[in-house]
Amino acid sequence: MAENREVTIYDIAKHLKISAATVSRGLKNSSSVSKATRKRIAEVAEELGYQSNTFASSLRSKSTHTLGVLVPRLNSYFMSSVLAGMENAANRHGYNLIIAQSLEDAEKEKQNAATMFNKRVDGLLISLSYDTQDINHLEPFFKRNIPVVFFDRVHPHPSSTSVVIDNFGAAYNVTKHLIDQGCQRIMHLGGNVLRNVYKERFEGYRQALKDNHIPFNDKLHFVSNLTEKDGAVAASHILSLPPAKRPDAVFSANDTAAVYCMIALKSAGLRIPVDVGFAGFNNDPVSKVIEPNLTTVDYAGDSVGNTAVTNLINHLKGVSNLYSTNTITLRADMIIRASSLKINPEQ
Repeated sequence: MAENREVTIYDIAKHLKISAATVSRGLKNSSSVSKATRKRIAEVAEELGYQSNTFASSLRSKSTHTLGVLVPRLNSYFMSSVLAGMENAANRHGYNLIIAQSLEDAEKEKQNAATMFNKRVDGLLISLSYDTQDINHLEPFFKRNIPVVFFDRVHPHPSSTSVVIDNFGAAYNVTKHLIDQGCQRIMHLGGNVLRNVYKERFEGYRQALKDNHIPFNDKLHFVSNLTEKDGAVAASHILSLPPAKRPDAVFSANDTAAVYCMIALKSAGLRIPVDVGFAGFNNDPVSKVIEPNLTTVDYAGDSVGNTAVTNLINHLKGVSNLYSTNTITLRADMIIRASSLKINPEQ
């Protein structure tokens, strides 16, 4: 056999002196081939360096058993949890994942989507980048009836389903908790309201203020990318204000910005929660490391990922109709910790 020639099922058949059809069925673990023969086929396939031609197989079956996953960034505890849930669900059903990140860039997201489409993925799971304006780049999927599931950062579309949490309700509850602790000047560290998650968290914050007769102050709405650096910049902004006009609480749309804002304020001598209470969102591990521990909102990333993939695969298998509901809303719970407890610190 030529050294660089690809090994085929015919080579395995010749080696074992059996038919190529038997080898093919054995590699697919068919019960029509004895267990001993299947074992021997697998051993010889490995010995000869056989690789399954999944591309040719996918052309015959019109299915690649591969799902594309587009995320804003991989260096996020929440997104890592989502991907773990997705992989668990995909593995259970015999599917593979191709994962790419947009790095919060709409143009890179478009390029990645085109790559997924050209790789003939059976379905696409996507959480939109920070600055994505529209979803025209997903039209090839919709036109070819390739199912699309949005998760976390979503965009409504009649031919898709979104897996989300009640961001509005969770943000409302966090803000109300801070108000119940006696806070009247609550700053919101928010993200780009192009994205549903940050828009809804901002709206929940505003509604809680309104329902409790606290006027909204746009100087207490600090919009950023919610990075570590942005948390520190928010702290500098707070320290630049006259003491009487500084916020007595901060509600951040993620834990990262909250924690780094806390660190900077503590370094400047402010006491948390005595001088300023804090609450975040996501229940990242860092929320339990910072002192005092950070009040936050918990929603399981693995559950988001598992739900998104399971619903997509059930649709592909004809078990259910993905579009029977356009939104799947999962549970989110507020976790109250010391960073926000001004009235009852032992609560």
